[in-house]
Amino acid sequence: MRDQTVLVSGASIAGPALAYWLHRYGFTVTVVERAPALRPGGQAVDFKGRTHLTVLERMGVLDDVRARRTGTTDLVFVDDDGRELGVMNGEFTGGDLEILRGDLAEVIYDRTADEVEYLFGDTVTALRDTAEGVHVEFENAAPRTFDLVLGADGIHSRVRSLAFGPEADFVTHLGHYYCVAGASRWSDAATPRERASGYAHNTPGRLAIDGGAKAQQMYMFASPELDYPRNDAAAQRAIIERTFAGMGWHTPRMLADLAEFDDIFLDSISQVRMNGQYTRGRVALVGDAAYGNTLAGFGTGLAIVGAYVLAGELATAEGDHVAAFAAYDRIMRRYAKIAGNSNTGRFLAPKTALGIRARNWFLGSRLFGLMLKYGDNAANDIDLVDYPSLLAARA
Repeated sequence: MRDQTVLVSGASIAGPALAYWLHRYGFTVTVVERAPALRPGGQAVDFKGRTHLTVLERMGVLDDVRARRTGTTDLVFVDDDGRELGVMNGEFTGGDLEILRGDLAEVIYDRTADEVEYLFGDTVTALRDTAEGVHVEFENAAPRTFDLVLGADGIHSRVRSLAFGPEADFVTHLGHYYCVAGASRWSDAATPRERASGYAHNTPGRLAIDGGAKAQQMYMFASPELDYPRNDAAAQRAIIERTFAGMGWHTPRMLADLAEFDDIFLDSISQVRMNGQYTRGRVALVGDAAYGNTLAGFGTGLAIVGAYVLAGELATAEGDHVAAFAAYDRIMRRYAKIAGNSNTGRFLAPKTALGIRARNWFLGSRLFGLMLKYGDNAANDIDLVDYPSLLAARA
């Protein structure tokens, strides 16, 4: 196989994971990331079951991830006076292994930074797919041609829009928004790093989660699609203040603290629907760009597994991207179904008082335990090829 050049768009989780595997298999990799540097902190993400942990182990990062794991906690739903109404246990919210998104990105990035070219503070602006390669234009860097382009740039993927079509054709708004504020405010005092206890309060169509005074906050609310600038913290803060005005419990204090946070992230709860076709020509999508479902609980695991599968298939196909992409589509089409079975907004922020009571009852029922078991089984529902051993045997 001749040396192939690959552009990966996105340096959150799937992008550095792709870069790790592709470099290991002999590809020349460039990663482009809109942000000026790795994003620190962020919400906690988790891994569930032997499949996710096996991929981390084969990457050689499992021990590093465990060393930086958070302490999982229950999420306690309370009334206006703080009385407990229901509990979502830490096994559900934190899986087998939980880590801050920024910490995970840093662990994987550190394994690739010396061998992979990273272009921070830049983004793809145009793609032209030809028989010889993909001609790429950037916002800042000079145009270049790559053998392959891989979009690992999230639900609002620029690569997907350029190569497949407008976002509206593939992304479905599920009727809710969520906001994370103060994501960088975690305690560094304990090892493993500990999350503040989560307490949550609902009114119909609204959820507020309080991590403690001047600590991380999370909000969720029912809403039709909103028009706002995603890079404008003041505009996002105003939406939260307006939406949660008049809500009881700790919410007035939370909104007062919100004015001090400059790390605010507000986005829709949405699902990407690609109909199992994650590749086109010399372009492929991985992670949330391909099979994202906001806060559904499997996104990070899917990103890690998807990167592992795509890189492995490209390596075993010895340069035949058509065969590799077909195999990747087939494998992930089946496995990624796990991302399509939940609507987190509807579950956590029901639109009616009856829905809130039903959710609280469900959390204490046997049905919730069965849902946990289903999730564990689904996370392992893949025949995971040992690509590193297979390729080593060929060498």
